[in-house]
Amino acid sequence: MAENIQNIQSEALAALASITDKNALQTWRTKYLGQKGIVRDLLNQIGGIPAEARKDYGQNVNNLKTLLTEAFEKHEQTIAQQALARDLEEGELDITLPGYPRQPGKLHPSTRTLRQLYEIWAEMGFQVFHSRDVEHDDYNFTRLNFPPDHPARDMQDTFYTTEKNIILRTHTSPGQIRAMEALGDGGSKPIRVILPGMCYRYEQITPRSEIQFHQLEGLAIGRNIRMSDLKGTIAEFARRMFGQHAQVRFRASYFPFTEPSMEVDVECFVCGGQGCRICKYSGWLEIAGSGMVHPNVLRNGGYDPTVWSGFAFGMGPERMTLLKYAIDDIRNFWANDLRFLEQF
Repeated sequence: MAENIQNIQSEALAALASITDKNALQTWRTKYLGQKGIVRDLLNQIGGIPAEARKDYGQNVNNLKTLLTEAFEKHEQTIAQQALARDLEEGELDITLPGYPRQPGKLHPSTRTLRQLYEIWAEMGFQVFHSRDVEHDDYNFTRLNFPPDHPARDMQDTFYTTEKNIILRTHTSPGQIRAMEALGDGGSKPIRVILPGMCYRYEQITPRSEIQFHQLEGLAIGRNIRMSDLKGTIAEFARRMFGQHAQVRFRASYFPFTEPSMEVDVECFVCGGQGCRICKYSGWLEIAGSGMVHPNVLRNGGYDPTVWSGFAFGMGPERMTLLKYAIDDIRNFWANDLRFLEQF
């Protein structure tokens, strides 16, 4: 049997060495390595081999298969290289022609807006602090003044994991507690950070809502920080982001983790406040939510609210990009459609 396998090996390698075209190569492969080929036939004969000889026989056949497969692949590569060389020599390919131009990559519109926000807030003295996407319910809700039965939890549809109390964060606000713990030195140091990142909500996907989106959280903690500091900071941001003549207004609102709380609107930069489709003919565009950090949140972050105070804000880069470029469908940001992305 071993002699027969050796003869097949010698015969196959000799036949392979004489092949010079792809069609003949495939015929060889079918003959020796195909489903009905010689090697397969040898394997099918293993049932008729004496039990004591089957192991050696099987190893010899498998070695033959491996050797012929490697020889085939190497010869296939050689034939391909020879064919390419002939094409070049015969002039079928003009190697003097210029290559196809490659378009340089571009930044995603969300990334462009985020980088602009980073630059503005850095100029205003805020450092970037990154927090985790997969969060504990305690940080995402409870420490932000959302008790377990608080109705405000229903404001955010949450993605829960199979592990108890582990979720995909619904907002970047858990980063407030993380930043206090990491940078506050036990509640003894001031903080001024922005916390950018992706958020996730179990919502119906529509032209105005997505299950994932960016947010940029801001947090400032110090002594004697007041609402006037927050309003002045937001107004200065709006001027740097939307132009020196940008008008800002503040509206009372509610967030469990800030008190008092307010929404921030900027005068519509599309119509100049006259009213248009983008601002729903109100003349104003909502850009952020904000407020003074709730004493409970300060306390949960390790700060004494009788000594320290602070403000927080949150804004959506995609929303700003939608407004800035008059985009009417937020789904475009995640569709990976180059016709959309290449416009930026």
